[in-house]
Amino acid sequence: MNAKSALFLALFTGAIYPLGFAPFGYFSVALLSTMGLFLLLVRAPHLAPWSALAFGFGKYLVGISWVYVSINQYGSAPPLLAGMLVLLFVAGMALFCWPIGLVYRCLHSANPYLNGLIFIALWLVMEWSLTWLLTGFPWLFLGYGAIDSVLAGVAPVAGVLATSAFGLVSAVGVALVGLLYIQGLRGKLLLPSLALVGLPWISGALLSSVSWVQPIDQHSVALVQVNLDQAVKWDQDEQAANVRKHIALSADHWDADLIVWPEFAVTLYGAQAQQTVDFLQTQGLATQTNVITGIPTHERLPRAEGGRIYNIYNTAQGYGLAGGGFAKYHLVPFGEFVPLEYWLRGLIEFFNLPMSGLKKGQWQQTNITLSLPRADELANGSQNEVQIAIGICYEIAYGNSIRHRTEEAGVLLTISNDTWFGRSIGPHQHMQIARMRALENGRWLLRGTNNGITAIVNAQGKMVGQLPQFEPAVLRGEFAVMQGRTPYSRLGDWPILALMFGALGIGFLSKRRFPA
Repeated sequence: MNAKSALFLALFTGAIYPLGFAPFGYFSVALLSTMGLFLLLVRAPHLAPWSALAFGFGKYLVGISWVYVSINQYGSAPPLLAGMLVLLFVAGMALFCWPIGLVYRCLHSANPYLNGLIFIALWLVMEWSLTWLLTGFPWLFLGYGAIDSVLAGVAPVAGVLATSAFGLVSAVGVALVGLLYIQGLRGKLLLPSLALVGLPWISGALLSSVSWVQPIDQHSVALVQVNLDQAVKWDQDEQAANVRKHIALSADHWDADLIVWPEFAVTLYGAQAQQTVDFLQTQGLATQTNVITGIPTHERLPRAEGGRIYNIYNTAQGYGLAGGGFAKYHLVPFGEFVPLEYWLRGLIEFFNLPMSGLKKGQWQQTNITLSLPRADELANGSQNEVQIAIGICYEIAYGNSIRHRTEEAGVLLTISNDTWFGRSIGPHQHMQIARMRALENGRWLLRGTNNGITAIVNAQGKMVGQLPQFEPAVLRGEFAVMQGRTPYSRLGDWPILALMFGALGIGFLSKRRFPA
């Protein structure tokens, strides 16, 4: 295979990979894509680094194309400049795939099973590195595409990385069946390959039937979706009117146990903000309702730092019967903080977006507490305190952080504002990721957004209620408080990480035994 053909095929296989995710949902295409990359590395190991890089470029060019909307439409960058910035971002993300080919070229051998093991481990290293390297961008993990398949049974046991691993084992197994059949090795070598194809699916199906957690009580919730135009969200002349729209939509739902307003539903400061806070607190207490809203909070610095006297946080705050607050820890690069701010701030409007100078919260924070009626003691009006774990906007993609927050929590909440991404595929991918967090931790998840996707997700990761996008409405529904913990919520990613690095160790040790 010549270099041009290999790189074109790698680019193509990467470009079809996002079809395995929401809103498309063709998970088999994502598996076919990873199988295609593996076959390209096997057929042309000398081109492996460049094939992996081309695959990554195609993967992210299609998979995160929604970034263009925020840069062009809301960052006011001209189409050409916005396109160049997206290509630069895509190229940077593609570099995460490059080590797959680089290390495979060094470790590949004459043993096809060992090559498959090395490929799977390298892919998982790539996904794992996306959770922490350069603040992380944990998007498009193979396991997210499996949320509606039987492989989803793996997620409560070992998380999304393990779910990716099961999918990779199956895809590599199919590739090995084909390779060994062509080579005429249809005996003992072919049977293990067929086992690799089927065992992940059988295991996932068996695990899907296990109940790791149990519901305690069921409660009502009202998720308010106002559908504000991003252009007026931070307009000083519109901020008070925007709050009034939230109040108006909430008017008929103060009988709910919990009312949720989305990320930065309140964009006011000072006395105006205090008026809104006082209203939510008073109304919540009067109606015996828990209220949670997204709101900026500020902290006065003892002395000026870099010309500023306040730290501003993106927070969720509890009012009425709800108590406490949570400040977002995983901030969005360029949207909530500007890397290399000294050089980039002010160059173009995109580097000066509203709220792009936020301070991140602490890694360890207490959860917001809800006061909810006990189902078995409604007659005497007793209340039960329940912790609710919060993930603000895209930090719901950080599985390990959410896992830590749910240790003492009975329900999950994510508030978001995907208006930045318009009618693109981004909000659908975001919703799919949030569903995985519910499944991993065995908790119902409530998702309140400005313009969609607002939804209620059960502890099995299934959506049981959803609002149409881009329409002002309130999603009224029920959620259950859960008790018990899944294996993943207890152990985290350590088991799959140990296997991953163990597989790479086997690859290094076996290189001499099975030379290429």
